[in-house]
Amino acid sequence: MSAAPLSNLAIAQAATLQPIAAIARNKLGIDALELDPYGHVKAKLTWPLIVRQQEQPRGKLVLVTAISPTPAGEGKTTTTVGLGDALNALGKRAMICLREPALGPCFGIKGGAAGGGRSQVVPMEDINLHFTGDFHAIAAAHNLLAAVLDNHLQQGNALNIDPRRVVWRRTVDMNDRALRQIVIGMGGPIDGVPRESGFDIVPASEVMAVLCLSRSIADLKERLGKMLVGYTYTRQPVYARDLKVAGAMTALLRDALRPNLVQTLEGNPALVHGGPFANIAHGCSSVVATTTALGLADIVVTEAGFGADLGAEKFLQLKCRQAGLWPSAAVLVATVRALKYQGGVPVPELGEERMAQLQAGMANLGRHLDNLSQRFGLPVVVGINRFASDRAEELQAVVDYVASKGAKAVVCSHFADGSAGALALGEEIVRLLDQPAPQPQFLYAPELPLWDKIRAVATQLYGASDATAEAAVKKQCADVDRNFGPLPVCIAKTQYSFSSEASRLGAPTGHELAVREVRVSLGAGFAVALTGTLTTMPGLPKIPASDGIDVDDEGRVTGLF
Repeated sequence: MSAAPLSNLAIAQAATLQPIAAIARNKLGIDALELDPYGHVKAKLTWPLIVRQQEQPRGKLVLVTAISPTPAGEGKTTTTVGLGDALNALGKRAMICLREPALGPCFGIKGGAAGGGRSQVVPMEDINLHFTGDFHAIAAAHNLLAAVLDNHLQQGNALNIDPRRVVWRRTVDMNDRALRQIVIGMGGPIDGVPRESGFDIVPASEVMAVLCLSRSIADLKERLGKMLVGYTYTRQPVYARDLKVAGAMTALLRDALRPNLVQTLEGNPALVHGGPFANIAHGCSSVVATTTALGLADIVVTEAGFGADLGAEKFLQLKCRQAGLWPSAAVLVATVRALKYQGGVPVPELGEERMAQLQAGMANLGRHLDNLSQRFGLPVVVGINRFASDRAEELQAVVDYVASKGAKAVVCSHFADGSAGALALGEEIVRLLDQPAPQPQFLYAPELPLWDKIRAVATQLYGASDATAEAAVKKQCADVDRNFGPLPVCIAKTQYSFSSEASRLGAPTGHELAVREVRVSLGAGFAVALTGTLTTMPGLPKIPASDGIDVDDEGRVTGLF
């Protein structure tokens, strides 16, 4: 009988990590004095290094995205790590940029986000838990603004803020549905002004978005000051700068703005920084990390959250548009198991041969591929993340389907084999990077009204016949245009479907995108359109992952993903 495969945590804990100063020196030419170490195997970059590298000639950017996520798994982060290792194995000066995992999903249902198998960033348990404290700093800065705001209401309300029109909520990095809607200020006159409020999870905080889109401390402070907190009784907007708190928030975030340097299992450099979700926020690691990496390496591989309809769209239309970036190539990750699920095969039967359903599920892959190549003009290679249960004829069917779409698919085994399993993918990326760089291509013009931008994404990317909303929501859109000028849109939508209904798999058409609310994130520089029943504060499942997480008597974490 063969031994059970090792867990991701067991593989990570068995690895011998190099001192992070050695990784920085040998792989990137960084002197140890340009790092602020957090122990021996992780560090923050210093500002002089960041500024210098942002001024360097830029390397080429590769985006890793995926088909719509399923319970079967796709392996986007694993593929990002495997590709980065493969490019280094091919003799390229490459590094990867990833988001930081949030605690909520680690203890909920999703698990960790440091890759998997032989393609991980390490120290895995540190990265998945507290890491260098960036999320805590973001939560503290966010909640400082909330505390100052409520104190202002209590201390005479000189700004004439209407408590009924406060839009700034609180945040915590946990899945806690009980905090979605709360009442604060109860208990009497000395305990604050009673009003309704609520919590968002930290990855949905505008402070997270602001940190990930800022280029410098000065940019960060300016963006924080722009954040909308509410309206006066005469319906005039009130900003964080009006409460004179942007400077204190920046003081809490000054270290969090600096990217974190770690390594892959194969000893290659990785920047792990920032962590907005792509279903409720813009879903990309920080601009500072990306631009710094582009100065340090010839090829930078980064990922965008969830499927390409969410993460890639926001990476391109929000992050790249603001930062003046554009990828030279993209990898679209898919698995045979996920495609079967998209075709209607239930999870317990995904290991069985289901060619008809596999063929049906490829419509999801096809739409994502068309969106990336035709809507955004990117050279795309499909990375088929191979599972041990995959059959040769199933893999070949996916390769043939992609070929019929005029693209190339590469079967990868980096989960089991590390860089050796992604060499063919790396070679295809190198080939694409040798071609002329694509020019930025967007779905809508900046000056378009907000509602028309929502409709453009829905109809061009999601396959919807139109976007719909109550009259009050359309008035919200018009008010945003009138009061704040043209803003790009960040659509908050279920990650599981092109529609706003999670159960509609494959590549649905003719559906309508139902928008129920519009919020503005002025510091981040976009408006958020909430659709369907999606919430900015997730809940825990019936059996949360925290049930299996523990620590042994020697302080060693067990049960983590």
